[in-house]
Amino acid sequence: MDFRPISAIFNRYSSSLPPARCFIFMRFPLSRLVAFCAFAVTSLAGQALAGEPPKTQYVLISFDGAHDNTLWTRSRELARKNNAHFTYFLSCVFLMTKQDRSGYKPPHKKAGASNVGFALSRDEVATRLDNIWQAHLEGNEIASHGCGHFDGTKWSTADWKKEIGEFRRIVADAYRNNGIGGEPEGWRALALTGINGFRAPYLAAGKPVQDVLKATGFRYQASSVTRGPELPQMTDRLASFGLPLVPEGPSQRPVVAMDYNLYVRHSKAVEAPQKAAEFEARAYKAFRAAFDKQYAGKRIPLQLGFHFVLMNDGAYWRALERLVSEVCTKPDVKCTTYGAYLDQLQNTGSNTAHNRS
Repeated sequence: MDFRPISAIFNRYSSSLPPARCFIFMRFPLSRLVAFCAFAVTSLAGQALAGEPPKTQYVLISFDGAHDNTLWTRSRELARKNNAHFTYFLSCVFLMTKQDRSGYKPPHKKAGASNVGFALSRDEVATRLDNIWQAHLEGNEIASHGCGHFDGTKWSTADWKKEIGEFRRIVADAYRNNGIGGEPEGWRALALTGINGFRAPYLAAGKPVQDVLKATGFRYQASSVTRGPELPQMTDRLASFGLPLVPEGPSQRPVVAMDYNLYVRHSKAVEAPQKAAEFEARAYKAFRAAFDKQYAGKRIPLQLGFHFVLMNDGAYWRALERLVSEVCTKPDVKCTTYGAYLDQLQNTGSNTAHNRS
């Protein structure tokens, strides 16, 4: 009799499991051979996986602009209630009033220009500063969205260096420039060195901005768009994250997993409050399906982006709140910040890589 080990069959099914040996009698018919090996593979796989903790499913939720104080409060409460932490991409113009706008000098624009306006009062700024600091203390991440929300697609390295410099300066000096007392110890350190994540307005993150981010101590940019959930790519000290395209709606056409993109698709970026319930249901279904696919599969982090604007009567925020309440409290799910996720990768020695769902 001729017995031979065949480990390749088993290893095709799961490279993460220990090698297996499938001993066969060479005179067995092929059908019986396949059945025997399949049984061995299944049994060994179940034994190997039975005692292993499930891989964590990460969910990375972020907000661009981060200005409306009511939504600061609402999002912080959502995080606290559901064991979640969020990333806030802050636009620095909301830390200065219109009367002080000349203090901001954007590239290729006159001083005081902004596509998104400024704070309406110093009281508003004071409340916003407190929200930012409290969110930071609660474990959320404060990151940068630049200042005036301009399209920097054609900007040079020097242009981006200027914009990012303006961001750090305006945030660091926000208490003093607005005559607001009680600046927390550590505020300037947060503004000057503790903010190390960036999302470009209009997701316009070409090589010039990435070069500046690397040169000025940023750890990651989150301005890309990917065909589905993907792991971040690390290039010369800078991690690159991308918002995924996810199937949505009756036709399941892909859309960027961000509230504004849904707003454009659903109502051509025009408010349609009479259809808010329909849009909320569609958004929730798309978010939940994208989560479920990863949760039952490779468990690649799912990224979702939002704004501090209640588009279509708040449909997308309500969809988000429902999703967070359902998934972020699961024991093997971690709704966390971009920075904390990068920390986890580094602490475990995991390699960032290009990995599609």
